[in-house]
Amino acid sequence: MRMRPTLDWTPAADLPPGTTDLQPVTDALRAGGVLVLSGAGISTESGIPDYRGEGGSLSRHTPMTYQEFTASAGARQRYWARGHLGWRTFGRARPNAGHRAVAAFGRHGLLSGVITQNVDGLHQAAGSEGVVELHGSLERVVCLSCGALSPRRELAHRLEEANAGFEPVAAGINPDGDADLTQEQVADFRVVPCAVCGGVLKPDVVFFGESVPPRRVEHCRELVREAAALLVLGSSLTVMSGLRFVRQAADAGKPVLIVNRDRTRGDLQAVARVALPLGTALTTVAARLGVPVDGLGGAAD
Repeated sequence: MRMRPTLDWTPAADLPPGTTDLQPVTDALRAGGVLVLSGAGISTESGIPDYRGEGGSLSRHTPMTYQEFTASAGARQRYWARGHLGWRTFGRARPNAGHRAVAAFGRHGLLSGVITQNVDGLHQAAGSEGVVELHGSLERVVCLSCGALSPRRELAHRLEEANAGFEPVAAGINPDGDADLTQEQVADFRVVPCAVCGGVLKPDVVFFGESVPPRRVEHCRELVREAAALLVLGSSLTVMSGLRFVRQAADAGKPVLIVNRDRTRGDLQAVARVALPLGTALTTVAARLGVPVDGLGGAAD
């Protein structure tokens, strides 16, 4: 299914208000079998901005589409120059309390799985296992000609060699690892080809306007079918790639719970939306359940 390049949506006037009551989330996790669906909002406390929240990157940055990337050598030069610089900062990000709480819930058998729309690898760095990366990962690079996969760190080394002295100052870093640079700053950047066949390299992520691999989508649908409840963390659910799983769960009569400070496109399907910071909310729930996060336990309620 093609991921539409939807950048925004207009909330309906009849969306239910958010709450600060964490009891529904606590109860669902206590019962177990919860499937987590996370978005960019869970990584903001790690220093990675989200797309649409307050101060989100879409206020200053339009993500490159798959069509732009594949059609234009100039677009690929801009992407790789900005992505190369962004990778240095992006790669230094560390899991925050929200990621660590999700990992703790998994270790204690409360989750049936984790699907993330993020490409930052922070769930895995926090200790979550079996994470489904819906939109891929910045840790890998794929050749559009021969399909060869290679580690991003190898490409970073090749780009360093080809662009000695490339040290521009970026205005900001975006959720896709793209740094904000001007055309003048990227004009002399050299892009390197696939080391296997000389083809065009692309990060192994789903760009706006690109299709999520069908087998990956079906795997996620199966996880939704097997779950007792769906817990959405830090996603506006603006794009259909995540919203479809919320609709699937709701249509099957499974409770959908959302923790997101702003309204989301899935609020009408949710039992409740908790409008609290994710790190605070999830560590509070962990304490209520007596689940230790980073070795710090909490009394059960």
